[in-house]
Order: sequence, then C-alpha cells, then structure tokens
Amino acid sequence: MSNVSYYTAEGLKKLKAELNHLRDVERPKASQAIAEARDKGDLSENAEYDAAKEAQGLLEMKIARLENTVANARLIDESQLDTSKVLVLSSVKLKNQNNGMEMTYKLVAESEADLKAGKISVNSPIGKGLLGKKVGDTAEITVPNGALKFEILEITRG
Repeated sequence: MSNVSYYTAEGLKKLKAELNHLRDVERPKASQAIAEARDKGDLSENAEYDAAKEAQGLLEMKIARLENTVANARLIDESQLDTSKVLVLSSVKLKNQNNGMEMTYKLVAESEADLKAGKISVNSPIGKGLLGKKVGDTAEITVPNGALKFEILEITRG
C-alpha cells in the first residue's frame, strides 16, 4: 500500500540523508556486531549473537520503511501554492481569541513537524482546523485540553 507524502526540498533531503546513514553506516555496524558475536563460539547459547541478529532485523525494517517513504514522497513546489487560503507549507499568522496572543505556524508534513521551530503537522488537530481557511476566518479547533478559536491574520508562502 502506498501512502503519498508531500515534502519540502529540505524535508526530503533530511529523509534521504537518514536513509543513506542507515544503509552506509548502521547496516555495516550491525553486520560487524553479528560477525564478532559469531566468533565467540556456540551460536545456540550465544545471547550476544541473538541480540545482534534482532538489532539487525529491526534496522532492516526501519530501512525498508524509509525506502517506502522516500519512494512515495512528492516534492512540493512552494512557488505554485495559493496564498488565499491555508494549505500545506503555508505560514499562517494567527490570533488566539481566548488569550489574544499572536503566533505564526508553518503547516508541514507530519515527518517535518517541529513545534520549537514553529512547524506543525497538517495532520495535527490545529493543522486540520486551519486547512482551507482564509484571512479573516475564525478556526474553531477542539484539542485535548478543550476548544480554541484562532483568527487568521495573514497567510504567506514558505
């Protein structure tokens, strides 16, 4: 089953770098750990060998998952985005109607989300609540702590 995910150039580059690191650095380390454990004698009673094989299996699963993600990744051309409404990769300036605070978030793919950097996932409750809204709209969003109301002040690209 293919799940298409949309990425910025930066996000896709990070994903590919992680995949290359796992293939080029971690995979040889796992093979080396298995070889060292194998050299220690009887494999039927060698817990170190079993642990190394299990770690290799988990690593291979992670590599396969990342390969699938990269294969189904689509690069978003930010210059083609509509700034009249909130979409993925929109930067949105909001005013919290509950406390008057203003904040700016960039809506990104789930794998690129980083709240400290002001990047929230389009799949998060706030991200879903903002999608499709226009400047001047009010987004009423239910979050685990209750309900929030945000006024959309500005939408920019990137």
